[in-house]
Amino acid sequence: MAKIISTNPGKNYEFIGEVEISSDEEIAEKVKNAQEAKSNWKGLGVKKRIEAIRPIYEEFIKRKEEIIELIIKEIGKTRKDANAELNRYSNEFRWFLDNGEMALKEEITYEDDKTIHKAYYEPFGVSAVITPWNYPFGMFVWGNIPNLIAGNTVVFKHSEECPLTGKLIEDIMLSKNLPRGVFNEIYGAGSVGSKLLNQDINLIWFTGSSKTGKEIYKIAANKFIKAVLEMGGSNPGIIFKDADVDKCIDKLYAKRFTACGQTCDALKRLIVEESVFDEVIEKLKNKIESKIVGDPDKEETDIGSLAAKRQLDLLEAQVRDAVNKGAKVITGGKKPNNLKGAYYMPTILANIAKDMRVWNEEVFGPVLAVVPFKDEEEAISLANDTEYGLGALVFTNDKKRAERVASKIQAGTVEINSAIHWMPCNPFGGYKESGMGREHGAVGFHELCQIKIVSNEKA
Repeated sequence: MAKIISTNPGKNYEFIGEVEISSDEEIAEKVKNAQEAKSNWKGLGVKKRIEAIRPIYEEFIKRKEEIIELIIKEIGKTRKDANAELNRYSNEFRWFLDNGEMALKEEITYEDDKTIHKAYYEPFGVSAVITPWNYPFGMFVWGNIPNLIAGNTVVFKHSEECPLTGKLIEDIMLSKNLPRGVFNEIYGAGSVGSKLLNQDINLIWFTGSSKTGKEIYKIAANKFIKAVLEMGGSNPGIIFKDADVDKCIDKLYAKRFTACGQTCDALKRLIVEESVFDEVIEKLKNKIESKIVGDPDKEETDIGSLAAKRQLDLLEAQVRDAVNKGAKVITGGKKPNNLKGAYYMPTILANIAKDMRVWNEEVFGPVLAVVPFKDEEEAISLANDTEYGLGALVFTNDKKRAERVASKIQAGTVEINSAIHWMPCNPFGGYKESGMGREHGAVGFHELCQIKIVSNEKA
């Protein structure tokens, strides 16, 4: 059997382990099992489905440290970031369990003295769930748990960059007597995902690159099924001169460099009013240079490695393109000398031109492009100068301006000053090539359901 080899990008790609790639027969069998299980799983009702899943949540909590250790090894995520991932997404897992019944409750849409009309939220059937490597536990939670609560059975493919984490997730999911065929997992790279999508499925849930998402959307169109797609981002952050710069810096750092910059919703283009441009650059540079780049496994490390050599190669090519076209490296711009693996120094680039790859492409690593602006109109134009539209940041003490600018930015979420949009009750998703559909909140549950109206006579 062909195998996926898992290596450690923070330890010079040393061997960790291996997992067998799912064969065509295994993929077909697991989809068949999911199809056979879907009617009974739907018939349980949301309350009993949640009761069946809650012990699995408890098992994930018990085995938290095992998951953290694998994430550090397979992805190069720092111990701090891996802990944060488990804590945050465990809370979201619990939120889905605690709020799913209310979100999926039937709603009265109309009532008079003779009739009552109700909307019911029913599952599609079998959901194919494909997730990326950057938040191995978090993306598993987002893709699978709401689907299962909504009544869909799942065939899940995790990224080939974290197969051991995926295998541990499968072991935990099947450890608490979940009915056969409700949760199924397969293993492999994009070709395996493609084979899954061409099976007898009823819904696609995907998080990953916009390029892959567009291909998946074509498959969904040909099959005439729904696809929920959360894809790439190139989030702008706008700093106006009246903002408190000192209060901005910590958030700017976290928004760009958490998880080594490998987050779809990360800050990727910083747009700063001319009069405070130099101040912002200098203070952010000082912040970055105070951080420790090193072994992800060490408690003191702030920035670990990228997830794979291919990520490092892409990032180096993007920075090289910018420098060759006149970009100025404020800090970083190279691999560290003392570390072997997929490491890259946290980087600020100025003197950015619109033909540079760091402006036009999604930069999935610890590199931030910074540009100045003269007035509000230019700031908005620069923010929207992208094919993406996932999120944005606005820093200003003028509340009317903040709301005005937020209304004109083409993005699914906008954070103003210190406010953070990340709450499981908030729908999440993007404009333009950042995706279709929404996750989280009641809206996210409803995306995973057919809506049926039943109009009935009153007794």
